[in-house]
Amino acid sequence: MSDVISAGTVFIGRSLRHSARDIESLVMSVTLPVMLMLLFTYVFGGAVAGDPASYAAYVVPGTVLLCAGFGAATTAVGVANDLSGGMVDRLRRMPVPAWTLLVGHVVASLVRNLVATAIVLGVGVLLGFRPTAGLLGWIGAIGVIAAWVLAVTAVFALIGLLSGSPEAANGYGFIVLFLPYVSSAFVPVDTLPTWMRGFAEHQPVTPVIESVRALLAGNAPGPDLWWALGWALGLLVVATALMAYVFPRRRSRAA
Repeated sequence: MSDVISAGTVFIGRSLRHSARDIESLVMSVTLPVMLMLLFTYVFGGAVAGDPASYAAYVVPGTVLLCAGFGAATTAVGVANDLSGGMVDRLRRMPVPAWTLLVGHVVASLVRNLVATAIVLGVGVLLGFRPTAGLLGWIGAIGVIAAWVLAVTAVFALIGLLSGSPEAANGYGFIVLFLPYVSSAFVPVDTLPTWMRGFAEHQPVTPVIESVRALLAGNAPGPDLWWALGWALGLLVVATALMAYVFPRRRSRAA
């Protein structure tokens, strides 16, 4: 157990250092969602809500989830880089649990995304977002966001294992990044076309966004909270099980 903890700590630190050095990806994962929030608030806010400030209160939770997706997407590229560069094969020849490399990627993604979430919320406050949640509401909202980040990061780590190259991993991840756009992130789902509404209502991002939105507003999230946690747990379990199966069978693509 001590070997696992030590190796995990080392790989978490390694992933965080790589993130700090990759300034372009770090900045883009935060600035792109913020730019989209500014675009939707000031270009569409008047038409959708009649007032950009009130629309900011609606759109911030969705932007947080969008930011989490962009931040977690770098995990797929990082895992694919380690695999194609031979890092995984070298670890298998050393007296360390090689799978803790994946743990490092996932935990580092959680840390990065929580920092990015704080930045997005800060920008939202500047735009007029005024959360009225109490302490328990904030704890609940952060907990839901963290659960979703862990789940989606595990999915991206699996994508990195299955992809043929870092470029392919980046491309495949776009499918996951597209989900917030077809949800309640930017408009209520009942305004969507009928054929799209069913998907938007029953895909995993919508209950996560609705839960965070309700908690930050000081309201009870109702069944959305259980759907959100259920989706996050289900995705995490499935992605982890598939990684446990795939990882021992993967070898460096450079070999």
